[in-house]
Amino acid sequence: MATQKLYAGAKLRETRQRLGLTQKEFAGKLGVSLPYLNQMENNNRPVSTGVVLSLAQEFGFDVTELSTGDSERLVSDMREAMADPVFAENAPPLADLRLTASNAPALARAFLDLHRAYRQTHERLASLDEALGRQDARTQPSPWDEVRDFFHYCDNYIDAVDRAAERFANQAAGKGIRAHALSTLEDSGISVSFQDISTIRHFDPTSRRLTLSSRAQPETQGFQLLLQLALIKQDALIEATLDLARFQSEQARAIAKIGLANFFAGAALMPYGAFQTTAHETRHDLELLAHRFGASIEQVAHRLSTLQRPGAKGIPFFFVRVDQAGTITKRHSATRLQFARFGGACPLWNVHRAFETPGRFLRQLAETPDGVRYISLAQDV
Repeated sequence: MATQKLYAGAKLRETRQRLGLTQKEFAGKLGVSLPYLNQMENNNRPVSTGVVLSLAQEFGFDVTELSTGDSERLVSDMREAMADPVFAENAPPLADLRLTASNAPALARAFLDLHRAYRQTHERLASLDEALGRQDARTQPSPWDEVRDFFHYCDNYIDAVDRAAERFANQAAGKGIRAHALSTLEDSGISVSFQDISTIRHFDPTSRRLTLSSRAQPETQGFQLLLQLALIKQDALIEATLDLARFQSEQARAIAKIGLANFFAGAALMPYGAFQTTAHETRHDLELLAHRFGASIEQVAHRLSTLQRPGAKGIPFFFVRVDQAGTITKRHSATRLQFARFGGACPLWNVHRAFETPGRFLRQLAETPDGVRYISLAQDV
């Protein structure tokens, strides 16, 4: 099998500029000639193994940052945008999109921002009466799309939140994460009860009382405990993360806050180091992982899609939840595979048959138009 060559000119150039070095100085430290460096920065030559090693040795550079992940995500997003009927038959070929993503990533992002603005304007014009009645007529992405893009461009991994969750889990020692969460909440003056209520979780900030549904599964109860704990005990960290994200609307910020609390809960229930090691040892057996960590299959599948810590990345997974009508209700991806905003999911995808075979995993090997193969596991939950 031929080895895939690494073209990372834009990333190499960004690294040099961040270090404040000229091309001549950078070439000297990497042990290559000036023309050779120039060719690599312009993607006329692949980044050699020697250069990768020099980056790690000379600058302590995390070589995983040179991966084609960012470029492939841009390609996926541009292909998704090009599926918009407005482009009809004028969409450029895949090769052109790849060249743009690798050679001019800033241009690719500007195009995506422009297309996003176009979509929002188009949607506003479709309901002109409503738009004219609004005080704020600025073009903004929908809150859900904005939050989706935030997690997407973070590789579905938020380092500070993940590490805080791992530290909390490590403090549980031998008493278990659920008992640790309960005692932490109680130490904060919050009483916890389990009752037959219609919602999964209800928190009354006035009485500082958390009520969880007694009908919920134990893994759901544990997750909800950790989610509420994140909203209370990790509020400063979550708010700081939201400040850095600079969401354009308060609604997007509120949605993202719940998303980050969910992220903390999953990361505390399945702490990064222990979970990644166990996943490797069990060959990513979802049922074994669920049993080991007291989690549901859905929680495990979601967690696998977040193992993207710099320097310790896991196998890239994508995770999607679909209802019986075929509507995607939840989606996360650490791979180049993204889920289109335009059109529907492929009718041949095995996820649509999972409802017909309850309790069974369906396996499928599929290839996308860009030639990448994925193995898909589907089960009803």
